[in-house]
Amino acid sequence: MKENVTILSIDDDPQICFALGELFKFQGWRAVSANDVSSGLEAFRRYLPDIVLIDYHMPGMSGIEGVKLLRKQSPSVPIIVFTIDESQTVADTFLAVGASDFALKPIKAPDIVSRIKLHLRMSEQRRSEQPFFKGISGGTLELITGFLAAQEDYVTANEIAEGTGLAYQTVYRYLQHLVQEKQVERVDIYGKVGRPKQVFRKL
Repeated sequence: MKENVTILSIDDDPQICFALGELFKFQGWRAVSANDVSSGLEAFRRYLPDIVLIDYHMPGMSGIEGVKLLRKQSPSVPIIVFTIDESQTVADTFLAVGASDFALKPIKAPDIVSRIKLHLRMSEQRRSEQPFFKGISGGTLELITGFLAAQEDYVTANEIAEGTGLAYQTVYRYLQHLVQEKQVERVDIYGKVGRPKQVFRKL
């Protein structure tokens, strides 16, 4: 399992954040916490955690909005939602916006630790099963997918390059990878003359 694991907990209850922090430190993991979605997003960008835990019911932005915004930052980081609701509708809503798993409150230490270890193993397995990931940087990948997620319409590789500050050749190579992974849709627009223009949109 990966060393130096970082876990971000987003919960408005400071006692829960403290208890989770102590639990994770005991496991040898780095614990980071935030008490609302806005500060949680700031912590995510700063610490780039391996897993995010987020509460459903919070003042201001809810956990649902939090998951949506986190998914714009990263398409792959596991996100585990804490909730007191056992409703299937709530579960389906979170899955639809990108949550990876759920844990019911009150939180039980053996349950959450085992879920985290499972998602860490799954993340490692996904990386090992993708040999064409060679030469693909996670940071660059998330920069491009984050830019695409913020767009309302299709964009060209040149527009992505300008928006991210990356070289066109780098952007195009990553786009081909994302199309292969079925994370991005490519459409060819045919004009009257010349080669078709390719435009891209995040799925």
